[in-house]
Parts: sequence; structure tokens; C-alpha cells
Amino acid sequence: MRSGTTEATQSRPGVLSRPGLLLSNLGPFLGLLFVFGLFAALNPKIATLAALETIVQQTVIVGVAAIGMTMVIVSGGIDLSAGSIISLGSVVVALLMVSAGVSPFFAALGGVLAGMLCGAVNGLVITRLRVVPFIVTLGTLLIVRGLAKGLAHSMPINVEQTWLNELLAALPPERKWMLVPPGAWLMVALAVLVACFLRYTPLGRRIFAVGSNEQAARLCGVAVERVKTFVYVATGAFSGLAGVMLMSYQEQGDPTAAVGLELDVIAAVVIGGGSLSGGEGSILGTLVGAVTMTVIRTGCHLNGWPTWLTQVVTGIVIVAAVAVDRLRHRR
Repeated sequence: MRSGTTEATQSRPGVLSRPGLLLSNLGPFLGLLFVFGLFAALNPKIATLAALETIVQQTVIVGVAAIGMTMVIVSGGIDLSAGSIISLGSVVVALLMVSAGVSPFFAALGGVLAGMLCGAVNGLVITRLRVVPFIVTLGTLLIVRGLAKGLAHSMPINVEQTWLNELLAALPPERKWMLVPPGAWLMVALAVLVACFLRYTPLGRRIFAVGSNEQAARLCGVAVERVKTFVYVATGAFSGLAGVMLMSYQEQGDPTAAVGLELDVIAAVVIGGGSLSGGEGSILGTLVGAVTMTVIRTGCHLNGWPTWLTQVVTGIVIVAAVAVDRLRHRR
């Protein structure tokens, strides 16, 4: 949604020059190429088809949730409960299939609706009680995680093999023509839809306006509270869908899964050029950021690095992305 970024930037003259804006747009791609090239030099296995397929599978879960998170961050907010909503979504899908005998399609729909409900609670508390998003979503992070554990009795719920489990499964030989699993194509389709929504619809432009200058947007007649509520509901829906993908990948609903995943989701948006100050963000950049996060984890795993070192490397990349964002806004 670079045009949206451009519009937001133009509303604050002098923030970025044209060369700076071009570098900002290409930055996430250059960062991904650098990270991939670095790990490929350390271990060429990361460039094999098997490793690339694993990267795609693991990117989908973070990528789907990050599409929604992009809208929240563009509007100037943040959602720390995304990881817990992803876990709850996986539990709801598994529970509906195993305990209620619901068909896979309606079970997946139930997971998405559970995410939307969580997002609606976040949005209404933030807009009606005027509590800062960080505090509200920090609280719902714990509430939703507790609900997921309560529904599943703190135990993973295994599901039978259905078409839902094939969303992120390795492609069999007869379907290699698809190149990537169906879940990855679904993520791409959703990314295109949301990017078009942000670029071509009045509501999409209002999301950028609220994030760029909330007071000015309010004076221009934008219903700020409705816009904010909408983005949190949408983010909840995307997190719920990410929970469906998680259940598909793990073949179970796990209330203890996706702990800390909200940081990966937020980092994907920031690495992709989204600004924590609001008003800037790109769906394409977010997907590039999600791939970058997965490449880092996969590269560290292939090199046999311990978990603590993987966390250090990931943290350095996140801090660097935020620092670059700060430096861009000082110019």
C-alpha cells in the first residue's frame, strides 16, 4: 500500500524526500536479500526446495496475522493479544471438529469468528473506555490465553485428517504444479484484497488518515472510533484465520502454542516498513518482513545454532528495523 504510504507522507511535508521514499520502499526487499544471502553463504541448504517449502509453510501463519496487524499499526494502534487469539482459534477449530462433530469448513469459520469476537472486545474497550491499546491488548493477551487453556483443559486436541490439514501440508507429487501449499495461495489472495482495500476504498484511506493525525482526521469528519473498532475486529479475524492455519500445520489445537508469536507478527510489519507511529505501512512489505523472520529462524536452525542465539539474532534485526524507522522520521 505504498500509495497510502505516500499519501500519509505527503500529509507531513519534509518527512521523506523522493530518494528517501524509494529507499524506504526497497528497504524490506534489500533486507530480505541480505539476510537470505548471508545464511546461504553459511549453509547452502537453505536454498534447497525442501528448505524453501518449509519457509513458505512457516511464513503463512505469521503472514496471515500480520496482514491484519498492518491495519492496526497503520491506524496508530497495536495488538499484543494476536498470539493468544491464534492459539484460541486453533483450539476452537479442533474443539468444534472433535467434540461437536462440526464440518471442517464451519469449524474453520468458528475459529475466525472467535478471533473477530476477541478483536471486537479490544476495539470497543479501546474506543469506548479510551484506554491505550497497549494496556488493553496486554490484558486480553492473558484473558484469551486463559480461555484457550480452559476450553482445552490445558491439553492439545488432536483432530482427524481432513482437507483442512492439507492447507499447509507438503504437496504430493501429483500437485507439485501448485508450487506452494493452498494456505500460501490463500495468504497471497488475502494480501491482494487488503492492499486493494487500503488503496482504493474510502475506509482504507481513513485508516491511514487516523494513523497520520487522529485529531485532523476527526476535524475532517472521520468517525475515528468506528475506524479503530473496525481495524481491531479485522485483526482479530486474521489472527483467528492464522489459528486455523496453525491447527492445519500442527494437526491439533494447542492452547500453549503461539506464545510470543505476537512479537513476530508486529516485527514483520515493522521490518516491512510499517511505522509504530502510525500512518505508514505496506501489505507487500509486511509479507516480505514475515518471510525475513522465517528465513532468520530457518537459517539459525540449519546452522545448528541454539535457541538463545536465534532469539538474539532475531532481536537484533527487530531493534535495527525500529531504529531505521526512528531515523527516517528524524529527517
